[in-house]
Amino acid sequence: MTKIFLADDHPMVQTALESLLRRRGEEIVGCATSGADALEEIASSDADVIILDVQMPGGSGIDVLSGMRKRGDNRPAMLLTAAISDETISKALALGVSGMVLKSTDPKMLIDAIDVVSKGGTWIDKALRDRVAAASSKAASPRRVLTDRQRELVSLVQQGLKNREIAERLKTTEGTVKAYLHAIFDKVGVENRTELAMKADQIIGQSGESDS
Repeated sequence: MTKIFLADDHPMVQTALESLLRRRGEEIVGCATSGADALEEIASSDADVIILDVQMPGGSGIDVLSGMRKRGDNRPAMLLTAAISDETISKALALGVSGMVLKSTDPKMLIDAIDVVSKGGTWIDKALRDRVAAASSKAASPRRVLTDRQRELVSLVQQGLKNREIAERLKTTEGTVKAYLHAIFDKVGVENRTELAMKADQIIGQSGESDS
């Protein structure tokens, strides 16, 4: 059972989501209808996953996510929205968002997204993936040549594996994995694991082309 904090300013949407999630066996541990209330209540919540509407009074979902990260709260957060701009996508990526889900998405997909995110993975709706790749590549270096080991590590990050699990898979130490990751971040122009996972296919593909 995943503990979820839900922030959405539309009562009908929030009620429908609460009902859906509870029927699927998830636990709602907190709700808010404004950005300010969400940021305050999340601080004392034991939620595993935070779901944030992008547009809310008193602060957007991005504002809430930014506030969480500034105080060191790195719990998985998902953005739920009817529409999202490229600028907002870029900001969300920089803040380490774990998921972006459109409100028009099949409800079953939302459940799948929560399951993936709660396990350390990332979920981006298909309709947003190309825009996410374009937004996340703006700051990337055009010369992104990775070694075979680095490409393997990127693939493992994409699968949602933690540093300890990657270290076991590669038969090395967590410290070495961290060093590899930071080198990859610098080489491909990303800020964190979330960005790396979201653009993994693009990075691996382009790096592979560079080697050929």
